[in-house]
Amino acid sequence: MSGLRLGSLEVPTPVVLAPMAGITNAAYRRLCAEHGAGLYVCEMITSRGLVEGDETTRRMLVFDEAEKVRSVQLYGTDPVYVGEATRILCEEYAVAHVDLNFGCPVPKVTRKGGGGALPWKRNLLGRILEEAVAAAAPYDVPVTMKTRKGLDDDHPTFLDAGRIAQETGVAAIALHGRTVAQAYSGQADWAAIAELVDHVDIPVLGNGDIWEAADALRMIEQTGAAGVVVGRGCLGRPWLFRDLAAAFSDDGPGATTLPTLGEVAAMMRRHAELLCEHMGEERGCKEFRKHVTWYLKGFRAGGELRRTLGLVDSLAALDRMLADLDPAEPFPATELGAPRGRQGAPRHKVVLPEGWLDDTDGLAGAGVLEDVDETTGG
Repeated sequence: MSGLRLGSLEVPTPVVLAPMAGITNAAYRRLCAEHGAGLYVCEMITSRGLVEGDETTRRMLVFDEAEKVRSVQLYGTDPVYVGEATRILCEEYAVAHVDLNFGCPVPKVTRKGGGGALPWKRNLLGRILEEAVAAAAPYDVPVTMKTRKGLDDDHPTFLDAGRIAQETGVAAIALHGRTVAQAYSGQADWAAIAELVDHVDIPVLGNGDIWEAADALRMIEQTGAAGVVVGRGCLGRPWLFRDLAAAFSDDGPGATTLPTLGEVAAMMRRHAELLCEHMGEERGCKEFRKHVTWYLKGFRAGGELRRTLGLVDSLAALDRMLADLDPAEPFPATELGAPRGRQGAPRHKVVLPEGWLDDTDGLAGAGVLEDVDETTGG
């Protein structure tokens, strides 16, 4: 299939790296981009934090020198803040794409009416999208949005969200095929993605349960989506973007070449090196520690080696530890198609502001719901 068009932005391969807090920093985006084509989104930032000059927010807006297409996901509940934050991203940071998060299931976000809770308020959603699109228009920057099926099975929002996105000039909508109540548990509902494709004329991107390149092709075939969004499937597996680029190429997917442990070790070293370039060696090595378990998942590396790798404090030490791995060990076939990252259990009840479900159309709470602190995407 052809690439993905978002307004004036052409993405050669219809694959988007989902923003993940503490993961998709400049180093990881560069690493993934080195393995394949696509769109690589910066960690989610808050609109209020950006507008008010919060230092943590500003520090997150770091881009690699090789990052030609800058993409940022923005979180917000106030139309004015979101609009101004969008303008700042376009004018001061030269971003080429702004994505708005309406899918985060984290309770500290939904209890303020943000993330996956916000699409329940149709008017508020429309106002936010209008402000963002208007702010980005002078810079010819496309605005997209990400959402979920709904709060839970009894409170769906995705079809209305798709309609509102189209009416307000949003370039595309990404749908995670789970509800807020599901969080990351259970199985993603690809049928809902197909339903949204039939419901709107703008491109729909499918998200949820893409663990291998074959899953992405299957999702496109089953839903008619214009592209896919990949999150947890690439944790410790940046080469997934190589497989995805091959799968979507004119030559077709072909046979997947799985990396040996030696090749995985080389990717680990490259990842740590990029982190150190951006953050300094001490902090970069500390940031790398969280990735060790994902990279070595399923391999026979012993517990003591895993433990020491999880405490690595320098590139020299990392080199010594990686030298102890068996470079010829094949990739564990048992890990193919297996879920990665957080999963957890569904929530019995979504945490919402008091009276949130009483009204689907109001602007209640706009301007007072958002905190400055950064959180995870959804």
